[in-house]
Amino acid sequence: MKQQTRLKSILIGGLFSLFVPVGAYMYLKLNGHDGRVNLPEFYGIEKIDSHQVEGKIVYDTLYHAVSELDAIDQLGDSIHVNESFKGKILVVNFFFTSCTTICPELMKNMKMLNKAFIKNDTSIRFLSISVDPSTDSVPRLRQYADKLNANHDKWFFLSGNKERVYAYARKELQLQLPAGDGSADDFIHPDKFVLIDKYRNVRGFYNGLDSDNVRLCAEDITYLMLEKNKFHEKSSRH
Repeated sequence: MKQQTRLKSILIGGLFSLFVPVGAYMYLKLNGHDGRVNLPEFYGIEKIDSHQVEGKIVYDTLYHAVSELDAIDQLGDSIHVNESFKGKILVVNFFFTSCTTICPELMKNMKMLNKAFIKNDTSIRFLSISVDPSTDSVPRLRQYADKLNANHDKWFFLSGNKERVYAYARKELQLQLPAGDGSADDFIHPDKFVLIDKYRNVRGFYNGLDSDNVRLCAEDITYLMLEKNKFHEKSSRH
């Protein structure tokens, strides 16, 4: 019975990896990618500007651009998220290595996303950020990543200053975390995967424990890979 369940899981994962990116790509192609496709929405309005065009008032909405986060990855390299992954789409989640509750399932689904884009990995990076940085040292992160057979060039396990990590989650990614600063009793972390476009706008939140939500995340990643956003191209925010 266990073997049948495992084979079923492998089959579903394989189909997921094959058909989600290809299906989304074909959908965009067939629709001409001319704005008729429901691309991932933007989150976090910062301000709305207005100007006149041929006597009519036109409104431009400016969305929050995620600020920089400094961290160390599982190989001991210094990472500056915006600069190190400039021009890359990001999928971000939070975890800690000693977590035995929701983390294993979150990481299994993050691994599935990795596999879905194994042939299209130049445009995207996956970031798993520890909410227990005082414990999650470089060796622990490396051991954890190796246990998941993570591609170290594509999936990054990060640890940084705990106050900044929590501020990044709360203020930059708009996630709900405990009121504390990450001390021992505060390791309640979100089950969300956060999708960030290459201009550092938040474009989606997905329940990382829900396979249907993870599939939607994969579809939205593909849409962002093919998106040509004129607003962004003219924007000075990078």
